[in-house]
Amino acid sequence: MGKKFLKFEYLLLFAVFTIATCGLVYELVAGTLASYLLGDSVKQFSFIIGVYLFSMGVGSYFSKFFSKNLLNTFVEIEILVGLIGGLSSVVLFLMFDSVYSFQLLLYFLVFITGCLVGLEIPLLMNILKDKVEFKDLVSNVFTFDYIGALLASILFPLFLVPKLGIIGTSLFFGMINISIALALCFLLKKELKKVRVLQFKAIFSFTTLLTVFLFSDVILSFSEGKLYGENIIYTHSTQYQRIVLTHNKNDYRLYLNNNLQFSSVDEYRYHEALVHPAMAMAKKVDHVLVLGGGDGLAVREILKYPEVRDITLVDLDQGMTTLFKTNKILTGFNHNALNNPKVSVYNQDAYIWSKNQSKRYDVVIIDFPDPSNYSLGKLYSLNFYSTVKNILAPDALVVIQTTSPYFAPKSFWCINKTAQQVFSQIDAYHAYVPSFGEWGYTIAINSFATHFNTVNRTVKGLRFYDYQFRKLNYFSQDMRNNDIEINRLDNQILVRYFDEEWGNIQ
Repeated sequence: MGKKFLKFEYLLLFAVFTIATCGLVYELVAGTLASYLLGDSVKQFSFIIGVYLFSMGVGSYFSKFFSKNLLNTFVEIEILVGLIGGLSSVVLFLMFDSVYSFQLLLYFLVFITGCLVGLEIPLLMNILKDKVEFKDLVSNVFTFDYIGALLASILFPLFLVPKLGIIGTSLFFGMINISIALALCFLLKKELKKVRVLQFKAIFSFTTLLTVFLFSDVILSFSEGKLYGENIIYTHSTQYQRIVLTHNKNDYRLYLNNNLQFSSVDEYRYHEALVHPAMAMAKKVDHVLVLGGGDGLAVREILKYPEVRDITLVDLDQGMTTLFKTNKILTGFNHNALNNPKVSVYNQDAYIWSKNQSKRYDVVIIDFPDPSNYSLGKLYSLNFYSTVKNILAPDALVVIQTTSPYFAPKSFWCINKTAQQVFSQIDAYHAYVPSFGEWGYTIAINSFATHFNTVNRTVKGLRFYDYQFRKLNYFSQDMRNNDIEINRLDNQILVRYFDEEWGNIQ
């Protein structure tokens, strides 16, 4: 009997490990999907974690009302967790464009999943309480629980999302949950009641998830087709973001985490305005640094100046830079810029990379995504601009993409005011890009020897910028805002401005 109980205990403790791993994966899937579709990853993850932990508490509370057929109840719940948690991402992707209150559906699914997971651990402890000494039971259950959570948190960003994607990950772990239920149905069938009914439920649920898993790419393509309303020709999930390329007639569009990055029809307006004012004003352009800009489009513009000796590009996502080095359509847009021998690409966090540099640059182009979350907001902070200043040559110029002064004036002028605390001279300008509307930039000079109306060099063939900087320098009253704070690491006020302004538009 002792060996039988030992086998019984180990089997259920392994179930605890699986519950913890799968439960955390469902939580991470919901948070990641919410940040993809709704933006502001910090807020979305915070809300998801809060709702999930609360619902686990609710589930734990209601576990005390289960007193009969505990093992059967546990297996039933394990099947339900696998089915609901596994299908949650599919439902959310399909319903995003159809449901009036998507967030209500999102939090409802998170709540139900959390309640079921919260039920399981107390049920297991009640099942084992007469078979295992209490102190051993508590320590073993929570040890396996925390180990499972650690495993999920490591695997999710490094392996699961890049290899399986969001939908594939939730379905895969749903099948793992149901596999545990199925194993219990066969290995503990003498302890279970109505075991054939349970076996049928588990097999049917597993088959359902497996079928959906096999067609997950089709489902994702269908849901993204509804979401973007365009012909999707390329999709890829990297460790950091979801990349989608669409095609409609003569227009190719790139989306990162559901946010439009450029349209091939008018991106030249954005990139000419980003690059050429600084390149024209700078006394020297021997060494140029691009922070962000993994699409290589800013690098394309810089390479138009023959006196440039080298360009350093720092972009966190290797998947992004590799795509724009190898995809024939995309290398056509950037003129194969990232494969140019003058260009060195570093896939590192720009914040950390900048702190470790001793080389001095004549021009720095900062082309980060908008500050929609705190990990991006730090790249618009006072501390970061001070770090950039340390790697500037005398008389160097810096230009920063600064979001829209029309749709987000507080965000725009917050970035400008923050940079003003660091650099010797500061100015602002904007350009009209049809796909985005009015888009803004901050430009800074690292000394007082150069002026913003200086033109030291030009290149032919530009389609938008005519080297008359002051034409882009006028801001109407509805693009101004003086009541703003400086963006510091310890307050990240910029992220709040951005969420407030763009959230009202959406």
